[in-house]
Amino acid sequence: MKIWKKVLPFAAFAIIVAGFSLASNMVKAQENENEVIPDKVYIGDIAVGGMNADEATQAVQADVAQRMSAQLTLTAGERQITVSAEELGVEWANTHVIEDALTVGKAGNLIERYKAKKDLENADKVFDLAYDVDEQKVKSCLEANAAELNQEPVENGLTRENGAFVLTEGKQGVEVDMTKAVTEIEDFFASGWNGENGTIALSAKVVDPKVSAEDLKKVKDVLGTFSTDFSASSAGRIANVKNATEMINGTVLYPGEEFSVYDTIGPLDASNGYELAGAYENGTTVESYGGGVCQVSTTLYNAVIRAELEVTERFNHSMMVDYVQPSMDAAIAGTYKNLKFKNSTEAPVYIEGYTNGGILYFTVYGEETRDPNRQVTFESETVSVDEPATQIVASADPIGAVNVTQKSHTGRTAQLWKIVTVNGVEKSREVFNKSKYNASPKIISVGTASDNGDAINAINAAIATQDEATVRATAAEWSAEAIAARQAQADAEAAAAQPATPEQPATPETPADSGDDTTKDDSSKSDDTKKDDSDDSNQDDSGDEDQEDDSSAQE
Repeated sequence: MKIWKKVLPFAAFAIIVAGFSLASNMVKAQENENEVIPDKVYIGDIAVGGMNADEATQAVQADVAQRMSAQLTLTAGERQITVSAEELGVEWANTHVIEDALTVGKAGNLIERYKAKKDLENADKVFDLAYDVDEQKVKSCLEANAAELNQEPVENGLTRENGAFVLTEGKQGVEVDMTKAVTEIEDFFASGWNGENGTIALSAKVVDPKVSAEDLKKVKDVLGTFSTDFSASSAGRIANVKNATEMINGTVLYPGEEFSVYDTIGPLDASNGYELAGAYENGTTVESYGGGVCQVSTTLYNAVIRAELEVTERFNHSMMVDYVQPSMDAAIAGTYKNLKFKNSTEAPVYIEGYTNGGILYFTVYGEETRDPNRQVTFESETVSVDEPATQIVASADPIGAVNVTQKSHTGRTAQLWKIVTVNGVEKSREVFNKSKYNASPKIISVGTASDNGDAINAINAAIATQDEATVRATAAEWSAEAIAARQAQADAEAAAAQPATPEQPATPETPADSGDDTTKDDSSKSDDTKKDDSDDSNQDDSGDEDQEDDSSAQE
């Protein structure tokens, strides 16, 4: 009993203390909810006195949002662009300033709190706004505007005029240093930006032309040259050869650079100045835009291999061409057959191409570093020959008409030898390339359109032999002209074989009702019948003429 008397007063005291503490915390929590920033406190230009945390945060965010439309001019050398703060990903960085504003006069010891309150009586308390940027947005913005910020160098130029080289000096370019530029933009906004328009100078580096004027002056020697004849070409083919040559002429190829013929002269269509002309397709010759440009690539190929530049891609034609020897050609066909080569020298090279008097010329100029006593030649060797067949087919042309619809092409397997001599002594001989050309048959079409069954049977029997001499002889025998001539001869012979009709003696007159009148009437009827047969014959002739007209229209 004595123990309970001692415990009970202590428990009651503990309950009282706990209750007081709980009440104190509840009051303090309510005070925090209603806590406001003292008067005369500013965050940047915003008076946040009397605001609670949420109100102050919203006020600052609204002010920051307005500043996102500020225009910033970014400069790089002589170039500049203008972007908004929002495009650079500018954002409010020191959000903790709201808590700092709330604790003015309430943080620290008693003396510090007193001093803070007295300072507010004499002057405003201003907290600075701090800004940061989204680094990824800055990079994206700079990359998107690189073409306007960067100034590409003007390359030193080289042209050939009146047989001499003319040098055009270039100009240095400017390129933004991306790493430094991001840091400079970050520093600008972190160092007290006031939300207004401004200018940020970005670090940039000088970009020199790829090749100096001094290097271009080295281009003076003929490294390789070649020409081919296209004077016998059609008007469309001549136009295509000239067009493609002009596109290649004047090319300057720097050390290590690769040149693509198709990328330079394509696309091969009317919009790019090309006309229809003969070209190879699936073993036949067809009309195609750009027909003839293969002679351009072939002529250039031969100049390039004599300059000993590195050939990285080359294809032979599907069938033989007649303007170079086997294995000396270089075909162009869409994007799957192309000629590419690389400038494997230490100096620039200049490609000159032109036409004159039906001759196509290409010359590769550069700096000659090879032994002057060293000579390079190329020899074509035919390894095997595949003779073409003759294919004879029927056509809907008039009977006996014979036409060669495709010329034959002899097939070959060939290789090109590269031979190097020094002072006239052969030092090396190697196979430079190998080529296989398909044989293409001579195709002859023979007309079979006729109403004469014997003629049709005779022509088809001749075609079945696939012998050209037999077909031509049979076609001559059964042509429409030959058939007509034979018919005319037969008619003449038949007419000549008819006996002369004897002259009839005069007969005495007879009464109208005699039997002689009946005989006369029968004779007249016979004459009428003959006249009708003649008309049928004429109608048949008219039908033949119609058929002949139809055949001509179809042809």
